[in-house]
Amino acid sequence: MGTIKQGILGGFSGRVGTVVGGTWKSVHYMRALAINIKDARTDKQLCQRGRFSEVVNFLKIITPFIRIGYRNYEQGKSAYNAATSYLLKYAVTGCGEETALDFEKVRVSRGSLTPALDAAVAVENGKASFSWTDNSDTGDALATDQAMVLVYNKDRQEVVYNVAAGTRGDATAELTLPTGWDSEALAVYLGFCSEDGERVANSVCLKNDAVSTEPGGTDEGEDEGGGSMG
Repeated sequence: MGTIKQGILGGFSGRVGTVVGGTWKSVHYMRALAINIKDARTDKQLCQRGRFSEVVNFLKIITPFIRIGYRNYEQGKSAYNAATSYLLKYAVTGCGEETALDFEKVRVSRGSLTPALDAAVAVENGKASFSWTDNSDTGDALATDQAMVLVYNKDRQEVVYNVAAGTRGDATAELTLPTGWDSEALAVYLGFCSEDGERVANSVCLKNDAVSTEPGGTDEGEDEGGGSMG
């Protein structure tokens, strides 16, 4: 119990509720009691930390892309934080050593602009060749919308991208890949943003390869072809 020595406005010693009072060199002080956390490393906490780390490791290498891709979903926070929240909620699976990104559900851009139609990608000869149907007469889509293309190498945890690879009206775009990427596990995305950068479309995952189990090898069930928007 605390003891008040000099009236209600004076200093005190001891504990009063969640505050501790004392005197040091004739100076009265108060401090809050330290919060006693019985278990700061519960399974739930460790799981959340692992999932957060998985998302951050992915986003930190595509931050410039995300600044455009999530600019319409900041909602009082940075585009990076908006992307982090989205991926944590919708695109992470498992806990501990089983934690992984579900690249099919990852969105590297997010917004209300009309998305790509009948999109596909082919990876060969050191290039990712994108194609789609020009749907610039649909919704708010315009022929001048910029194609945002991104290729993530799962084996190397590296990325290449272009936020203005072509226009919606072009119906095609190409992205040059680093040497050796043709035969490695890739996740490939296509999105659009308006010419003025104010409106952004949801990205679509066009390719999602399984990670190789051996150097130079591939898992069964690897997705070799392009995908289309669902």
